[in-house]
Amino acid sequence: MTGARVDRTTDHGTTPAVAVPPIVDREAWQASRDELLVREKAHTREGDAIAAARRRLPMTEVDATITVIGPDGPRPLLDLFDGREELVVYKHMWHPGEPPENQCEGCTLTYFAVQDPAYLHARGVSFAVFAKAPYEELEPFVEFMGYPHHWYSVADVEDEIVSGEDFGTWTCFLRHGDRVFLTNTVTGRGAEATMPALALLDMTVRGRVEAWQGTPEGWPDGKAPGWFWRAHEDGVGNEWTGGRPTIQWSRPGAGAVTSEPHRHH
Repeated sequence: MTGARVDRTTDHGTTPAVAVPPIVDREAWQASRDELLVREKAHTREGDAIAAARRRLPMTEVDATITVIGPDGPRPLLDLFDGREELVVYKHMWHPGEPPENQCEGCTLTYFAVQDPAYLHARGVSFAVFAKAPYEELEPFVEFMGYPHHWYSVADVEDEIVSGEDFGTWTCFLRHGDRVFLTNTVTGRGAEATMPALALLDMTVRGRVEAWQGTPEGWPDGKAPGWFWRAHEDGVGNEWTGGRPTIQWSRPGAGAVTSEPHRHH
């Protein structure tokens, strides 16, 4: 049968009737699922091949003595490896002078689910976050969010790899003796690798509900990419009018922001 139309209730109320997938018996469903699985396996194998090619990229040297500022004061880049061979850094966008609720919601989503580096450490990889702001400004945000203390200021660093304008980027380094080398950077949609919520949404029938998606006729209208990063006070919408990024809080259920500018709760 063709896609049926039903009333669909969400957390924000009942939406207009929208289409749903065709209803079939279990055998027909399994046949369709198996057909798609062939493509999914090919996609996985191509991903493995790309990862293998990534391991064959050349590398370029970065000054190991570059100094960043963290919770314990100045530290050279080499020191951030903590004796391990590799270091992964997230370059977190920062809006100078803004309180926690105004900081980058996209970077929050990128980093939020992977802030605990225990599994990286077990594989010989250290972890840090760089932001282009004085550490005195980063510290209240780190405390408010309950993040690990692996955040560092690169506000006074001139090296393009460490403090260039490409923030919102994962950056990978290799230590070879006392020398440090850049091996890889990932930004844009490549950063979705650390956004498991997006991967789960992609598994669902509605997907991300974003306008660029290929969706069947009658599916809910898509919003602008990343619409779920910002919300009105009621959690709905494409804009932000004083509410907060939907995941940018360590206190679930907290009310709308009512504090004075630059005041931290």
